[in-house]
Amino acid sequence: MDDKTELLKKSLNSALKGKSELVDLVLVCLFSEEHLLIEDVPGLGKTTLARALAKSIGGSWNRIQFTPDILPGDITGVSVFNQASNNFEFHFGPIFSNFVLADEINRASPRTQSALLEVMAERTVTVDGVSHKVPRPFLVVATQNPVEMDGTYPLPEAQLDRFMMRVSIGYPSAESEIEILKAEHEGRSIDDLQPVISLEDVAAISAQAKQTFVAPSIFDYITRITNATRAAEDVTLGCSPRASLALLKASRVRAMMHGRSYVLPSDIQDLAIPICAHRLILASAYQSTRTSVDEVIRRIIKEVESPHGDFSE
Repeated sequence: MDDKTELLKKSLNSALKGKSELVDLVLVCLFSEEHLLIEDVPGLGKTTLARALAKSIGGSWNRIQFTPDILPGDITGVSVFNQASNNFEFHFGPIFSNFVLADEINRASPRTQSALLEVMAERTVTVDGVSHKVPRPFLVVATQNPVEMDGTYPLPEAQLDRFMMRVSIGYPSAESEIEILKAEHEGRSIDDLQPVISLEDVAAISAQAKQTFVAPSIFDYITRITNATRAAEDVTLGCSPRASLALLKASRVRAMMHGRSYVLPSDIQDLAIPICAHRLILASAYQSTRTSVDEVIRRIIKEVESPHGDFSE
């Protein structure tokens, strides 16, 4: 891991105490130029993490609070008629930022949620037949509360597939919670964070990750895992090819962050649950049992033979 990546990691760890493994996954998403869904109960730091990421990088960011009455134009922007020029002018919405916090995304209507589909996949917004590019890097960090379901609209599979990872934060340890209390008592906050790397640094690190060597046996291993999810008897909907691409991109970044120039099978194994689990739908006969999608992924990782040999170039 280079010095700039280490600085960013340190900055995020200072904001989210005791969650270094989660911070690593966030950085994998960032340097893969992909999106992140954080799903957990209220008060665990979902918004704090998203704000800390934006604060630690010298780029633009916006927070969109999703509610049932928010409209697609409130996100993407709208064309407004200018009487002086006798023309329609496009007013850019909050989605035109490097980092977008989509807070409680499942509280918006399906129509509004669908406004994110194009921009998350294509990095463009089309309004009135005209396409507008969002700035790069572009990262959507969405949050949702899986417990309080009243007044929510579950994300459709097509939109879940746009997120590289779904992660949970979990409760802090006693020691970490004491550190949170001390920070509040001493008046420290997210607003105190300063940029530690630039947008150019993020682009350079992302480009470096793409040079990570991937052996032919790793390509085969990724494909066998995703194919196994499609063939599993307790799964109705398995991983799409987008999941295979996500495993490839994320494993290259993870290898780079661990100081390697090549991907190992362990990179794929450690990333399989956050990348694949939210893409699976259990068969109806198994939804009422104790079986979870995480357990399905763990079983598949055990059953699919891991490649052996030299994985370096």
